[in-house]
Amino acid sequence: MVNSCDVVVIGAGFAGVTAARDLGAEGHSVVLLEARDRVGGRTFRDEVLGREVELGGTYVHWTQPHVWRELQRHDIPLAAPLDVDRVYWLADGTVHSGSRTEYDNAVAPVAARFFADARARFPRPFDVTAPVTGGIEKETVGDRIDSLDLSAYDRDVLDGALATMVHSYDEQGIEQMFLWAATTFGDWGAFLETAGHWPIEGGTRRLMQAMLGESKADLRLSTPVDAIEDDGSGVVVTTRAGERIRARSAVVALPLNTLADVTITPELDGPVRRMIERKHPMRTAKIWARVRGEIEPFHAFAPVGRNPVNCAKVEYRHDGDTLVVCFASDASAIGAEDREGVQAALRTFVPGIDVLATAGHDWVGDEFSRGAWVHHRPGSLTGAVPRMRRAHGRIHFAGGDIARLGVGGIEGALETGAGAARRVAAALAEGRY
Repeated sequence: MVNSCDVVVIGAGFAGVTAARDLGAEGHSVVLLEARDRVGGRTFRDEVLGREVELGGTYVHWTQPHVWRELQRHDIPLAAPLDVDRVYWLADGTVHSGSRTEYDNAVAPVAARFFADARARFPRPFDVTAPVTGGIEKETVGDRIDSLDLSAYDRDVLDGALATMVHSYDEQGIEQMFLWAATTFGDWGAFLETAGHWPIEGGTRRLMQAMLGESKADLRLSTPVDAIEDDGSGVVVTTRAGERIRARSAVVALPLNTLADVTITPELDGPVRRMIERKHPMRTAKIWARVRGEIEPFHAFAPVGRNPVNCAKVEYRHDGDTLVVCFASDASAIGAEDREGVQAALRTFVPGIDVLATAGHDWVGDEFSRGAWVHHRPGSLTGAVPRMRRAHGRIHFAGGDIARLGVGGIEGALETGAGAARRVAAALAEGRY
């Protein structure tokens, strides 16, 4: 049986929910399909270790226009993070300790060298189709570090500062880090303020539920999609269960690393197809640890490959204990179920720390994500990604993985969902679909 609607939106993360809501507000009938039994995509707030925490994407900022608009629209404030002034960093074989200012003073000069020409490369970061790249589209993050000829200590300081954002220095392109820095005027520290500091009061689920509350879309959970076809007169979406849904247009808001599992007809153009087939390389893990007692808040950093946990931060107090959020650049090096391994990794920085329990979600093993947040391979960000943002007949793509400014984050998901909805609504209004 073929069901009909104006638009099928595939994927109920922030991009898909935004597109579905906005199209419904324009009076169009919308079916919103989600493979999981929940909404939220790579954001996932759940109760673990005795408290609700974010197992996926978390942080937003008032300088992010799409995020801020939604938060203001729904009267949702940001939550105040814990004040952390103790920092540990592993460099040149030694764990160093100091105040936040002392750590920032160690990072600032090497970060300034690393990002020195970020703004010059992206003078208009909102328009990555015309960057002054000068060859950086072929350069990896590792290439950039190697070119600086740093001392062992400075190299490890820089490596540790970047490690949260890195899985493979040899596979990730420098373009994306430069673009991120360019959005905050070339200042990497300012970018980290926008990307990794401020959570939403009540969490990402609170914002998601508020947005869903405005939506008129027919939401169908546990409905993975097998194929999407533009047959010249409309779009036919076939679910894994064999249901066929016919629509005038479709918005595909799936993670880049899952698109190879969906047959898209007509075939996408060469650069986009190759990017999808290769996938992006981010295979990181986010692990929560419940630590005995109310320990001193700290932030810790280690270079990739030197410690299973590359970044750790005290995030919450809970029932007399402390919750620490950890990031592992290589999910295969340590798992969320490995309490003893997480404890050993944290003891690199804080000897004697007592980890009572750990928890997390395996985003790399999750068939509906197949990886963490996006970091594109060299050349993709300024090559295939802009091509993917164009309409593919009646099929449009959305998601933080292909965003212009907010690439890899909640802001980018909202940005692309809203943009896809505008383009589809205009085509429907003009009778092109």
